[in-house]
Amino acid sequence: MSEPPARRRRPDARALAPSARGQVRTPDDSPLPASAAWRPGDPVGSRRFVEVGTLDLEAGGELTGATLAYETWGTLNAERDNAVLVLHALTGDSHVIGPVGDGHPTPGWWEAMVGPGRPIDTNRYFVVAPNVLGGCQGSTGPASPASDGEAWGSRFPALTVRDMVAAELRLADALGVQEWALVIGASMGGHRVLEWAASYPERVRAIAAIATAAQTTGDQIAWAHAQLGAIRSDPLYNGGDYYDAADGCGPTAGLALARQIAHTTYRSARELDTRFGRIPQRAENPLDGSGRFAVQSYLDHHGAKLARRFDAGSYVVLTQSMITHDLGRDRGGVEAALAGVTARALVVAVDSDRLFLPAHSARIARGIPNADLHVMHSDHGHDGFLIEFDTLGPIVAAFLGEVAPVVRQPGS
Repeated sequence: MSEPPARRRRPDARALAPSARGQVRTPDDSPLPASAAWRPGDPVGSRRFVEVGTLDLEAGGELTGATLAYETWGTLNAERDNAVLVLHALTGDSHVIGPVGDGHPTPGWWEAMVGPGRPIDTNRYFVVAPNVLGGCQGSTGPASPASDGEAWGSRFPALTVRDMVAAELRLADALGVQEWALVIGASMGGHRVLEWAASYPERVRAIAAIATAAQTTGDQIAWAHAQLGAIRSDPLYNGGDYYDAADGCGPTAGLALARQIAHTTYRSARELDTRFGRIPQRAENPLDGSGRFAVQSYLDHHGAKLARRFDAGSYVVLTQSMITHDLGRDRGGVEAALAGVTARALVVAVDSDRLFLPAHSARIARGIPNADLHVMHSDHGHDGFLIEFDTLGPIVAAFLGEVAPVVRQPGS
């Protein structure tokens, strides 16, 4: 890599106006951490780690000393043909199932989909879920120590979806998985699903791409740009060098605002209108500017909630990777890339999704030679893949049973 630029001096939060201090607070009024990233020395929880070494990056340069955190459930059978790779969305992590506990600030994000007797049945399948490269829950990202022992911060390189999948390939090698029975993911996870199929077709038997796209659209780039601007304009972001800041002195205001912008795109207009409408937030008075409407309180809640469990630097790196996502880059275009996919494909859209439109899923299904398209109804928009399990579960279970009819593991 080229010589990294000198890092900026972090501004003194005491010298900033109150509105610029990023003092987003928890319900008990305790200050938020500057970064909620997992760091070496924190409780490990259910995580495992694999060193993936030095990665040559698509945009140039390399990332040295990279590590992926991951979790597994079930057992890899003797034939090694029952492995399922689950890929999380932007602010997800490897903790697909399991309770809150030491090392895990949130419960599993897909409990209804993965586990014994669930659509992705861990009595039958060996399920692997990595924390994405660039993430903040154990995999190498901006909060991780570089070779000098200091956080990467502003020195962390730009990553693409292909870089992330290249790291996951090394995880597969380390686990002895030569072919995934299924690679499944939604949203940003769906980006990686498609890249797996295009980059390493010999390693993927089937894919399930949910609420995603083969190429980021101008509309999606515009929404992402506003989120990046929210974080980068927070004075306490300091260009990405804030990891030595005290609690309450990190870029939590920018991160929370980015989440509010994103969350608006994750839910449908119908849901927000029906659920909140113009109802004031309890005793607050929006008319004179001193109070909020209920929907404003709802967004504030989700902004602060993310700041308690995520990292602004990772949010920037991962969002930037979504902006540059293009399955057709250097492959003759999107249609040519899709036509080259040899894996059997399940494509699922959410009919009320206003971020990843059903048309984006239809394009994927049209382009892949052996693909099935399902349009799932939900009033909840893009987040339907995290809510509509009564619909999504049977679709995934039927597809998985068809492409990987693995018998139940002995003793299960």
